[in-house]
Amino acid sequence: MGLIARLTIETPERMGELGARIARELGAGDVVALNGELGAGKTTFTRGLGEALGIRGAVTSPTFVLARTHPSESGGAPLVHVDAYRLSHPAELDDLDIDFDGSIVVVEWAAGMLDAVAEEWLDITIVRPVGGEESEEGVEPRLVTVQGHGARWAELRLD
Repeated sequence: MGLIARLTIETPERMGELGARIARELGAGDVVALNGELGAGKTTFTRGLGEALGIRGAVTSPTFVLARTHPSESGGAPLVHVDAYRLSHPAELDDLDIDFDGSIVVVEWAAGMLDAVAEEWLDITIVRPVGGEESEEGVEPRLVTVQGHGARWAELRLD
């Protein structure tokens, strides 16, 4: 696993911008693992990513459906947004019958879930500091670590 970046993201808008920046690097077959506590910004990141990809429909948390597919408006790869929070074993992710090769797949709560379904992925961990500084708007900055699993991500730079 190779470290790509450690970032401080000050606002939800900046989290969406990070998603959009990473979207420019993605294509069919790519998998993004998102990890972080409730309210960390996983869905906000995915919303920015989806908007940059030009997908159809609003990105919302797929908590109750487990996986939601958003077709591309421009003929590109669809975005599959997965919430693995309620999955107890990686085989359950495989049981969702996701087209990993033909889609861009974002998996929230992905820790320990991807080894059975992907050889390479981009791992993004979002930490919401406890007792951190809050801005006047009540927004806490997030600490984001981006790591690559596999050769696919060896050249990715976010500077």
